[in-house]
Formats: sequence, C-alpha cells, structure tokens
Amino acid sequence: MDGDSSVPILTGLLVFLIFASAYFSSSETSMMSLNRYRLKHLVRQKHAGAQRVSRLLEAPDKLLGVILIGNNFVNLLSASIATSIAIQLFGNPETVLTTIVMTLLILIFAEITPKTIAALHPERIAYPSSLLLVLLLKLLYPLVWMANRVSHLLIRAFGIKAESSADHQLSPEELRTVVHESAQLIPAQGQGMLLNVLDLEKVTVNDILVPRSEITGINMDDDLDDILLLIGTAQHTRLPVYRKEIDNVIGVLHMRSIARLAQSNEITKDDISNELDPAYFIPESTPLHTQLFNFQRHRKRMAFVVDEYGDVKGIITLEDILEEIVGEFTTDVADSSQDVHPQDDGTYLIDGTATLRDINRILGWELDTTNAKTLNGLLMETLESIPDSAIGIQIGEYFAEIVQVKDNVIKTVRMWRAEQAEQANETDG
Repeated sequence: MDGDSSVPILTGLLVFLIFASAYFSSSETSMMSLNRYRLKHLVRQKHAGAQRVSRLLEAPDKLLGVILIGNNFVNLLSASIATSIAIQLFGNPETVLTTIVMTLLILIFAEITPKTIAALHPERIAYPSSLLLVLLLKLLYPLVWMANRVSHLLIRAFGIKAESSADHQLSPEELRTVVHESAQLIPAQGQGMLLNVLDLEKVTVNDILVPRSEITGINMDDDLDDILLLIGTAQHTRLPVYRKEIDNVIGVLHMRSIARLAQSNEITKDDISNELDPAYFIPESTPLHTQLFNFQRHRKRMAFVVDEYGDVKGIITLEDILEEIVGEFTTDVADSSQDVHPQDDGTYLIDGTATLRDINRILGWELDTTNAKTLNGLLMETLESIPDSAIGIQIGEYFAEIVQVKDNVIKTVRMWRAEQAEQANETDG
C-alpha cells in the first residue's frame, strides 16, 4: 500500500481512538459523579442501567482498572498512529510537533470536554456506557486482576490498607447540609421540620420541661371544693396529682375520667384516687429523640423529670416534643408568647422564668444555652450574685436591664440587641 494513500485510513483510525479515549474519560467521571442515594433509589425501582452501574461500583478497583487500561491503551496507540502519519507526511517523526498536537487533541476532545459533560450529566453517560464496560470487564478480567493485584501489593508496601474504606453514610451534620441545599425541592415548613428532627438528639428534656414552679396540679391535701374548682378551670387534659408537694406525686388524672364520674354521681377524693394513672418518671438528661420513642413504647403522653437526687424538676409532654419539631401551634409565636412582650421602642419585656430556647426561637436570638436554661439563670450566672436592685448588663451582643426582682428571683427583664442600641444612637444624633 502506498504511504500517502494510508494517511486517510490512519487519520480515521486516529479519530476513532480519540473518541474511544473520550468514552473512557467520560465513563470514569460519570461513574464517580453519580448521586449514590439516587442510584440506590433507582436500583430499588429495578432500573436496568442503575443495576449495572451499582454492580460495577461494588468493586471500584476493577471498574477503574478496566477504564484506565482501555484509556491508556487507546492514548498510546493514538500517539503511535500520529507519529506514523507525521512520518508519511513530513518524512520524519517531528516528535515535538506531534507531541504538542496530540496533547491538545487529547486534552480538548478526549479529556476536558467529555469529562465536563459527564460531570454535568452523569446519569446520561454512566448508564449507557455501563453496557460496554461490563463486556470489557469480562474480556479483560485477567489483565485487570493482575494490574489490581500488583497495585494492592504496592499499596501495602506503603502501609496503606487496600480494602475499600468508602463510607457513603451521611453524618447528621452532612444530612443537615443536604436538607439546606434542597430548599428548592422541599417546602420551607417541611425543611424546618426535618432540621428540627435532626436537632432532637442535641436537646434534652431538661431544656424544654415545664419547671415545677409552673406546674398546675392537684394537691390531695387540699379541700375537695378547691380540688373540684381547679379541675373545672384547668386548661390541660392531664393534671399531676400529689400530696403536700410535687415531689410526692401519686399519679396523673385525665379529665376524661372526671367527666365520666361527673355524669354518674358526686365526686369524692377516693373517686379521684381510683381514676389516677401511674406516674412516669424520667431523668433530666434524656435526649428528646430518645424520649419521643419512650413515650411511644410506654404509651405515655406526660412524664415527670427528676434530677440526680430524685426530686421533680418539672414535667414534659408529648406535645412539647412535637412542638420542637413542627413549631408552636400558633400563627405568630411572638404575639402569642406569654413570656416575651414587644415594646414600642424595639425592646422586649421578658419574664425571667422564660427558657433561653424559647427566647431564641421567638426572637431569632442566639443566647448561650450551654449551662443556664432560663433567662433568670443566665443573668445570675453572669452576675455571679442575686441582684437587689435594677441594674443593666451586657451579655455578648445583647443588653439586659433587670426591671423586677422578687423572692431572690429575677421576675422581669428588658432586653434588646446591641445593633438596636446603635441604630437608636444614630437616630438621636
């Protein structure tokens, strides 16, 4: 065959090899760029391409082996053919020129362009290309096995374990990032609920309990008329029942039981005692996500939170935990809060017994909840004493003016953010 007449054939072969190199490059990038969780979903949906890709990814060393063997083979063969074309056209190899031209061709047409397309559309490339990769892996398996074996020996020589250590399980923080980035796919309310569920393990029952000083309950040592009056005006469906003080809890009364008794006869203390459900006690350090499952397992909706000495610190209900997930059952939390009262000057009058978590949620603040749980506790922790008069204090970027102190407890506080004070000064100036 005449030398010049073989140039078109060699050129056509060179073009084919560049396309083959582009195939291997795009296959590698697309396989590694696939969303593994979407891939698992499609596998469960019996998607044929996803099933093939999933089997290939189960042995990533073999997959990369066959891709790299094929890619290197076609690239080396392309360089040889380009040299042959240069010899036939110019009479000498033209090594430097050939190297430059081939480098540009491979970079543009066999590397950058196909890999960019594959990274942008991994599923469109990976699923069809898996057909040929499965066939090539069967044909080249001995060569792939030998190459991987030598590679593993070299890896072990450097003290690195050759076993696959890929872990595609998401940590809570990574899952939280996924939820944030899915804002366009998940409604804002649903996104907030998912984030709140992830935060349950960070919060304990001690953070959201109703403190013992605010518990509405029945003291069986009171007069029957007082007890019946309390029952008639109660706004809760379940009331703790105790003797003398809340630490001596004897049970929980459901309003439905009293309604049934009221229809039959006159209610006595013995009738009330007979209708009590057993009290359910939990430690203050119980995480909310654990307590949610405990409520479900024990078929309970209210629990008494006790400290390390066995004293009752407060109560927590199933509704309290659900509100941590779905938010307050109101349209405007700030307007409905009994503890936070907005003022015309932009400040807030806040009850000292308000929990820091509620204040942060209502006002969008970031008061430190590491140690103290209530505003009263935070201020006393900062002051290291019980104030006997109205004083002001700065806590980070927040200002607090103690308005009322009673019975060694800070009752009312006026608070505002530092940026509000700066804006007020600029307005006055």
